[in-house]
Amino acid sequence: MKKNILLSIFSGLLLWLAWPPMHYTTVFLFFGLVPMLIAIENIINSTSTKKGRRIFNTAFLGFFIWNTLSIYWVYNSLKIVGPLIAIPISLIPYTLGPLLMATACWLYYRLRLATNRCWGLAGLVCFWIAYEYLHQTWDLSFPWMTLGNGFAVAHQWVQWYEYTGVYGGTIWIWAINILIFLIYIGFREAQIKPVRQKLLIAFIAVLILPLSFSLYRYYSYREQPNPSNIVVAQPNIDPYAKSGGIPPYEQVATLTRLSDSLGQVNTEFFIWPETAIPDPVDEAHIRTNSYFTQAQHFLNKYKNGTIITGAETYKIFNTRQTQTATPYYDSKQFFDRYNTAVSIENSAEVHFYHKSKLVPGVESLPFGDALSFLKPVFDHLGGATGSYAGQQQPSELYAQSGIGAAPVICYESIWGEWVAQSVLNGAQFIAIITNDGWWENTSGKDQHLDYAKLRAIETRRWICRSANTGISAFINQRGDIVQQTKWWVKAALKQNINLNSDLTFYVKHGDYLPKTASLLAILLALFLLVRVRYNRPVISKRGTSEKS
Repeated sequence: MKKNILLSIFSGLLLWLAWPPMHYTTVFLFFGLVPMLIAIENIINSTSTKKGRRIFNTAFLGFFIWNTLSIYWVYNSLKIVGPLIAIPISLIPYTLGPLLMATACWLYYRLRLATNRCWGLAGLVCFWIAYEYLHQTWDLSFPWMTLGNGFAVAHQWVQWYEYTGVYGGTIWIWAINILIFLIYIGFREAQIKPVRQKLLIAFIAVLILPLSFSLYRYYSYREQPNPSNIVVAQPNIDPYAKSGGIPPYEQVATLTRLSDSLGQVNTEFFIWPETAIPDPVDEAHIRTNSYFTQAQHFLNKYKNGTIITGAETYKIFNTRQTQTATPYYDSKQFFDRYNTAVSIENSAEVHFYHKSKLVPGVESLPFGDALSFLKPVFDHLGGATGSYAGQQQPSELYAQSGIGAAPVICYESIWGEWVAQSVLNGAQFIAIITNDGWWENTSGKDQHLDYAKLRAIETRRWICRSANTGISAFINQRGDIVQQTKWWVKAALKQNINLNSDLTFYVKHGDYLPKTASLLAILLALFLLVRVRYNRPVISKRGTSEKS
């Protein structure tokens, strides 16, 4: 029992040491799950009772350690809503992910009882990817810990993400861990030499072939020349001072000064961070808003320039048109609030993109229909929780010249398929605007930057990243960080990027891997339900009868 607990803890520590922003230890991903698999195997082969519960608890322990050590910074981002809300909400990513991971391991055990080790391990991969895909699509979404994200600091190894997305990395990690586990089991169970040799050959092939292809692709990849001059600004305004501490006019003035310090005649985009315009703006009257006219006045010097800026905006409705709408003060009207990206140019044209992948509990109310009774509670707390609306489909922001940008607001940058849809619709580069200051000087800001490199590879688009307090950066189509600012400094960066209109396989087909694996997982789960329904006994390899 203690041995299995130690193996689980060891697995969690190895995965944490392998996780971004750790450098030089990414290789631990290739064997970090092996101790967990050994612990589960030990429990399966033991004479103890309630094996399923033991496997679930053992797996949860290791995965809880991995998740908590990797995303400890989540609590910092929630302090604004107060400890009474921040503490329970921060427990969601710390515990919910490990619970789903442990469930995948428990389903693996049940499948082992019904079939054999090989089928069980194949099912484990499907169950795991199904959990990852669920954690990307439901109301409590938090795909930050998707295994394939672990290669963000070793992006040279996964250039084939342009075909598979990050789920290809998840499959690769599991395949190598499983093969190492089977080689270990082969020695422990004294399997015949030819079987062990085949496993060793498979391990070498699964490790070397994807790695070799990726390195070849990385060093041979050439961008097609199609330059566009971009400036990103980092105003370095304390997020707690954005609303009330520093007048919005001064905040916009800081951004215009930074942009003007590097702007040139041919600059086509100035990119400002999330909520750069912090004072709520009525979208119906934005053209007369003083901060909008202040930004547009700055563009008088840059006739071909377009500003993409974050802003707090809202819409007013005469009737309650959406589930997220709330009463507009004492009137009979309703309004929706948005975390918005706005494009401003030297014309009357204004375009909006509303952040859609909202942070559960902070920006959106999970399962709004079922938990709608909690809405008055959040309204009483000042609307800090569950108060934003979004849009159903991604959209692009275009300059006067026709150049399309994929606007990505903060948390959205970890949704590969969502970003890919904007690229499929015509975006030629990706503009990430964010405010990572809530996390303070923790590894959260570094992970967020590193994950952006994976979006560059999946889409083969440049990333232009503007962060309020850092880290702002330019990332090329291979995922290399070409320029970046330091944390908590006032700065601006200028770069000639290459626009791209070619579409990768992943952009065309999206998350086909997790969708396929999820379907297989559902079929396997139905198979297990049928077995439970008929309660068929299974003869274990020790010759005793067990029931699933």
